[in-house]
Amino acid sequence: MKFTTPSTLLALCALLFCSITAADESILPPIKEFQGASLNLIQGPNNPWQTPAEKTNLTDTPSYDETLHYLTKLVNSDKRLTMQSLGKSPQNRDLWLVVASTEGAMNAQQLKANNKPTLFIQAGIHSGEIDGKDAGLMLLRDIVKGDKGYLIDNVNILFMPIFNVDGHERNSEFNRVNQRGPKNMGWRTNAQNLNLNRDFAKADTSEMQILMTTMNEWQPDLYFDIHVTDGEDYQYDITYGFNGEHADSPATSKWLSESFTPYVNKDLQKNGHKGNPLVFGLDSMDFNKGLFGWTAGLRFSNGWGDTRHLPTILVENHSLKPYKQRVLATYIFIESTLELLAKQHQQLAKAVAKDSSTRPKELVLAWDLDKENPTYSDFLGIRYEQKVDDITGIDYVNWTGEEKVYKDYPTFWARLPKVKVKVPSAYYIPAQYQLVISRLKTQGIEIETLATDTEIAVTQMIASKPDFGKTPFEGHMTVNASFDQLAITKKLPKGTIKVSTDQTLGRLAVALLDPRGPDSYFSWGFFNQMFQRTEYIESYVMAPLGKKMLANDAQLKKEFMIKFPDEEVLKAKQANKTPGSLNELFSSKPDEKMQWLYQHSKYHDTEYLKYPVLFSTK
Repeated sequence: MKFTTPSTLLALCALLFCSITAADESILPPIKEFQGASLNLIQGPNNPWQTPAEKTNLTDTPSYDETLHYLTKLVNSDKRLTMQSLGKSPQNRDLWLVVASTEGAMNAQQLKANNKPTLFIQAGIHSGEIDGKDAGLMLLRDIVKGDKGYLIDNVNILFMPIFNVDGHERNSEFNRVNQRGPKNMGWRTNAQNLNLNRDFAKADTSEMQILMTTMNEWQPDLYFDIHVTDGEDYQYDITYGFNGEHADSPATSKWLSESFTPYVNKDLQKNGHKGNPLVFGLDSMDFNKGLFGWTAGLRFSNGWGDTRHLPTILVENHSLKPYKQRVLATYIFIESTLELLAKQHQQLAKAVAKDSSTRPKELVLAWDLDKENPTYSDFLGIRYEQKVDDITGIDYVNWTGEEKVYKDYPTFWARLPKVKVKVPSAYYIPAQYQLVISRLKTQGIEIETLATDTEIAVTQMIASKPDFGKTPFEGHMTVNASFDQLAITKKLPKGTIKVSTDQTLGRLAVALLDPRGPDSYFSWGFFNQMFQRTEYIESYVMAPLGKKMLANDAQLKKEFMIKFPDEEVLKAKQANKTPGSLNELFSSKPDEKMQWLYQHSKYHDTEYLKYPVLFSTK
């Protein structure tokens, strides 16, 4: 056998690195050249306000500093635009917000005073997926320097060009192998390696806390979270999703389905683009099995928005379409939305008001796929072949690039209740849980502090069978458990936090504070200390104590024998007599029995396994 020396290996690696100087698009499925009318939106070098991305014919995206330089110059040139830092990222970069209004509003109060609807456009939560930034730069330019000024006559714009600013600067041609451009795309997670689009429930990151503060202050009427999707190949270059009418904001969802969707899709089509609801292949290896539609949970923008009655659309451009095509599709999508809001903002406002005023007695916190009742529609797909790689033996799908219409194609929606809970009138949080309390405030949920000691009937949740995540997820050790409920009367001390569910964000409070919810603070591990035992008992004390307890409490002894029907107890039961000695009760499973008796003694921690947040139905 011949061995390679370290120096030879380094030389080989250097040659390999030199040979791979750019992302290889030849490994991606073939595509047709885009020839839509929206190409006319791209400005050439004769326009002094040509954006940095347009200078590359929309193949590259500008850096953070280049983006800021262009925006600053544009904002300073027109009084209808203002710009402000919302706060700092973990690496001390500013998160910028551009405000576009006819009055040149500089703060939330001034913007609200014009009584116009507001569209919030957020780009770069995953900063490799940065299409919204360059589409937004082009559109703002055309509003103040071109012929699109009418778009803000009746609508305000809030534009966050880069949400994940630190990830944006971790850029490379090799960050997303399945995405066609831009050449220098940013990184998915932030500087702390946390995914901001998993942070809407727990709000761990400074970026998310800044966003929530901004949302609560400026109160937009419609929220776009712009991404680039993964997965199957199809003809659509832009897809978008919002939770359906079965979820938390049914009236809003109805408006989005019946008014927004057809209006925007028509404009996309006129400009050579194809829009569609956000769906995924039911089986990534066999597209013929149909599609599934998602009901987003609280950790995601569109699930969070649905729960708090903020109309939220998760835009997912198609990763296999070229960057130029995706940016132009995003431009048309935003432009069309502004036109629609100018016409139908009252209808949307009425839908939101209707959803916000409801106070349901039960809530669904998680959904299952409805496999029995799909919807059917034509789907504009791409023909594919199932293949096996002759080198690695990997099974894979080969997308041919050939367009195919899947007629009357089934889509299965996640709309069957999986976790349903009753809505209490209020929750009570002990004052020591300051982190949870601060996150509720960040979310904008109204809370009050008990001014005096208060005795009240409440429900105590007691956990059993905890199941912890095997590895950290988004910086947390997640957990789920079963729960028993116990009705108790308890004196709550002064300083206890009360969270009423009779408020606009009442559904959000339930989703965060009911431990059975998959995105509750309990599930994210904010209360894992309740599973930690800090006081114990020695066996030399427990053995005589256990015997006394069983000898002096017939009911306890009966429960003990039912819990531990070992051989001696079973024999005694069959003989219809009591075991000859209490020692026989401890002859098997001694550790389990000692723990059980300890838990039933007066010396055991009375708070162990008890969820500290109490529920009230009054």
